[in-house]
Amino acid sequence: MGVSLTELIITKQIGIEDLAGKKLAIDAQNTIYQFLSIIRDRFTGEPLRDSKGRVTSHLSGLFYRTAKLLENGAEPVFVFDGKPPAFKKTTTEARSRIREEARKKWKEAVKKKDIEAVRRYSQQAAKLTPEMVEESKRLLSFMGVPSIQAPSEAEAQAAFLTKNNQVWGAGSQDWDSLMFGAPRLVRNLTITGRRKVPRKEKYIEVKPELVELEKVLKGLGISQDQLIILGILVGTDYNPGGVKGIGPKTALKLVKENKTLEGVLKQVEWGFKIPAQEILDFFKNPPVEKTEIKSEKFQPERVKELLCEEHSFSGERIGSALERMEKSGAGKGQAKLESFFRK
Repeated sequence: MGVSLTELIITKQIGIEDLAGKKLAIDAQNTIYQFLSIIRDRFTGEPLRDSKGRVTSHLSGLFYRTAKLLENGAEPVFVFDGKPPAFKKTTTEARSRIREEARKKWKEAVKKKDIEAVRRYSQQAAKLTPEMVEESKRLLSFMGVPSIQAPSEAEAQAAFLTKNNQVWGAGSQDWDSLMFGAPRLVRNLTITGRRKVPRKEKYIEVKPELVELEKVLKGLGISQDQLIILGILVGTDYNPGGVKGIGPKTALKLVKENKTLEGVLKQVEWGFKIPAQEILDFFKNPPVEKTEIKSEKFQPERVKELLCEEHSFSGERIGSALERMEKSGAGKGQAKLESFFRK
């Protein structure tokens, strides 16, 4: 999802501890979808489920990863998507078709015991439901973590909060945050640790990466508008796949040589129904709104009630994580855990 600029942008590797005392506006749906995709049985591709068969991968990832951020002193604020722009409908419908096709291939891979295909197709078949979103909001609230409802795209709202200095940076895997103008983007926030390289028997250590917009623009030798045009050529959520035959390096060359969207479009064949100018205008002026980031009360009893009583999580593991949060100062000045652990 989002535009792919990996081969053009140099990132700075940082540690989670470097984010201590920093408030981060995290793209909630982007993050939760990662958990649904990644937290699955290696052999069957099935997500985690509770005793009633309900999917809980999103809750597991959200709890433990957010707890880790809090333990290290970071201050996450989760931003949830609102109403997408009308021209995103085509992308949404295409993703639904891809998901259904992946589901069929996943089942076939299980029968063939093709573990790599099981992993790949089960991840592509992941689906985030409205019920999962609401449950995620409840969990965050109980953990004392604020959430915000964006009027439209969460990444646009996160970028807006960063530009207004309400938060230090935006947290997302997608590069779109830069196109929306976020001065600082932190990637890999919730997928740190040892990860298998797709289709290879090799593992790598994934660490958070800091991307600073000013340095990106200076390094590429382009303006903010030109970065957006570059992204549009490569492909965004609003024109998936981008212009045929145009990769990041070619797109950068076109932008630097032709300067403006009008100039660039004279050199390529635009094959999308939505006008490129409309996409550019949306990235430059997306629906965002001024909003207060309200603090939430840390309620460990409610966390355990939701995860352990409602969804069959291990009381010992959840309790240990909550205790570490308390010792590190998360929820300080709010609910205390002594009475909770005597229950």
